[in-house]
Amino acid sequence: MAASEEHDSPTEAPQPAVAEEETKTFKDLGVTDVLCEACDQLGWAKPTKIQIEAIPLALQGRDIIGLAETGSGKTGAFALPILNALLETPQRLFALVLTPTRELAFQISEQFEALGSSIGVQSAVIVGGIDSMSQSLALAKKPHIVIATPGRLIDHLENTKGFNLRALKYLVMDEADRILNMDFETEVDKILKVIPRDRKTFLFSATMTKKVQKLQRAALKNPVKCAVSSKYQTVEKLQQYYLFIPSKFKDTYLVYILNELAGNSFMIFCSTCNNTQRTALLLRNLGFTAIPLHGQMSQSKRLGSLNKFKAKARSILLATDVASRGLDIPHVDVVVNFDIPTHSKDYIHRVGRTARAGRSGKAITFVTQ
Repeated sequence: MAASEEHDSPTEAPQPAVAEEETKTFKDLGVTDVLCEACDQLGWAKPTKIQIEAIPLALQGRDIIGLAETGSGKTGAFALPILNALLETPQRLFALVLTPTRELAFQISEQFEALGSSIGVQSAVIVGGIDSMSQSLALAKKPHIVIATPGRLIDHLENTKGFNLRALKYLVMDEADRILNMDFETEVDKILKVIPRDRKTFLFSATMTKKVQKLQRAALKNPVKCAVSSKYQTVEKLQQYYLFIPSKFKDTYLVYILNELAGNSFMIFCSTCNNTQRTALLLRNLGFTAIPLHGQMSQSKRLGSLNKFKAKARSILLATDVASRGLDIPHVDVVVNFDIPTHSKDYIHRVGRTARAGRSGKAITFVTQ
């Protein structure tokens, strides 16, 4: 097969036969013992589908485009191979993970820390909204893994003395379509210019857009495509409902639903920061433990809200689409789309906050005139 053809179309990963899928362990995938133990401690008993497909290929050193719906263990699929390679050839500033939102960056860093705690992996989170001086100090210590949102990373590459990514071995883009959609394109191009060509690149995304296809040419060498779900889809255990109501009674119905399903934890998605704030105040005045999360809050407040909700101190989280992607909050029982999302993909991501990792969940969408 001519090399030129090979470059353009990613080779498809062979679909593993069902019989062998049931018995796979992380060890079978070629992950070293230390990391297998770390997975056990995290309670990851067996690898998910995307991990079964992506990890062996990543360990062989191939470039990967991973397509899998949210909640399918994408983070593990790139974290394990990177940590595995890091154990073989320890070096600083080894991998860069680019994510579109700050919250996702923190979540990925938590996974790296958890998986790599036994082997002493250090990671730094470089995102906007947090004091850049302390980040510069973290970078000066040369962590093994940098998890960043593109804008702030560029900032550091240009302004922090002595920080460069010339020795980088791995580049990961998580939710790659979103990184390209949030108009980070110029930033991403800049980042690609300052990191070595000779590196491994992983693109992970729930949804493949044309832009991701464009990017794969710029950044990947002969990539393998691991697709677990081809069409955008939601998890099977998710029950989806809609309510058809007049828009002026939306609030009333929301309160009714919260009362009917009391005792569950809710995530309510609104279209604007304003609306989120308004609804949060409304619910608070009615005595619900509601907490908002949107783009106009300061970063520390955003993390604070998220942690309160994760710790179950609050049962209702009101959010804009900031929170719809990739945030893994295990106990969301019900997702309410208070305002209908504009793109079908956003709907997938929003309802993907519930019914994660094999649990069941409900999604309720308010439809008005």
